[in-house]
Amino acid sequence: MTKRQTFTKAFKAEAVRLLEQSGKPAAELARELGVRRNQLYKWQTQSTAQGEHAFPGSGRRPKPADDVARLTRELARVTEERDILKKAVTYFARSSAGSGLES
Repeated sequence: MTKRQTFTKAFKAEAVRLLEQSGKPAAELARELGVRRNQLYKWQTQSTAQGEHAFPGSGRRPKPADDVARLTRELARVTEERDILKKAVTYFARSSAGSGLES
């Protein structure tokens, strides 16, 4: 079971502002912010209905350490993919250069 994420009032307000003003699709914005698309819509509804009094809870944004760990894993994966592609390019360059000389 995963731990429930909580977000600050400022984070929610900024997410709603971006949703309304950025022109990006809600799904794309949600991915960038690390929340569900439906959550953005829920925050937008709360903000519209309650205005300044929306989001009274005392949530918090995900820890930067979580982001660093995720980005470190992603960097390792991308680096591995890049190295594999470099080896493939080298292999195919050698094999095509060798076959071109025999003609």
